[in-house]
Amino acid sequence: MADPAAAAVRDHGALIEVPTRLVHLVVDAADPGRLARFWAAALDWEVAADEDGVANVWPRGFRYPDPAALPLVFLSVPEVKTGKNRIHLDLATTSVAHQAAEVERLLGLGAVRADIGQGDVPWEVLADPEGNEFCVLDPRPVYLGLGPIAAVVADCRDPFAVAGFWKLASGWVPGNSVQLGVSLRSPAEVGPYLELVPSAAAKTAKNRMHLDVAPEPGEDQATAVAALRSAGAVPADVGQGSVSWTVLADPEGGEFCVLSPR
Repeated sequence: MADPAAAAVRDHGALIEVPTRLVHLVVDAADPGRLARFWAAALDWEVAADEDGVANVWPRGFRYPDPAALPLVFLSVPEVKTGKNRIHLDLATTSVAHQAAEVERLLGLGAVRADIGQGDVPWEVLADPEGNEFCVLDPRPVYLGLGPIAAVVADCRDPFAVAGFWKLASGWVPGNSVQLGVSLRSPAEVGPYLELVPSAAAKTAKNRMHLDVAPEPGEDQATAVAALRSAGAVPADVGQGSVSWTVLADPEGGEFCVLSPR
């Protein structure tokens, strides 16, 4: 049986592949500007825009879109955060001393320690000023040289069942950063990993953090949406109304957006 995520829309009998690629991580926020300023300081990035309820953060000198980094987009929403996020950031460190210093620096910026049942682990779990959990990792060779963000980590009931889908949706290829779950990374071998990790926790509400994907310039957004739906995505209504992007949910119900080509 063919892998449904091998890409897949047929036009007059011809198989057409229209890959998308990751372009943003979007974070719902009560105060996008405040959260953008925290994360810009945390990552030593810059606030690239802050207006009309949307704030963007990316590295200084960044030329969007570029797989060397995954920009953060903070979006104003009325809903408050409830429960642990199913997507979070892992931050890289280069030594035990660097990890300890980063934790103290981030606490000074407004982060707080968070208990999500992690127990005795070598990484530190913190939360940003709106309660979004993130991890400050112990030093690991696989993450050296990636920049401040080691990985975007997504909880999955079955990481291997959705790995093919996210390989298609992200445009990324298998990586080697996790022992449990699935790791993907840009084929350019730059930027953070996308890590799909096992979690028994059920999804009960709209994700407060989600990924945005987009076709390459010159490709067709509608055809890309059709390919992703053929691979297992379904339409999702998160109250978006009439917008230029398409909101879908992956085979486990995780929302994501398909933007116009860029």
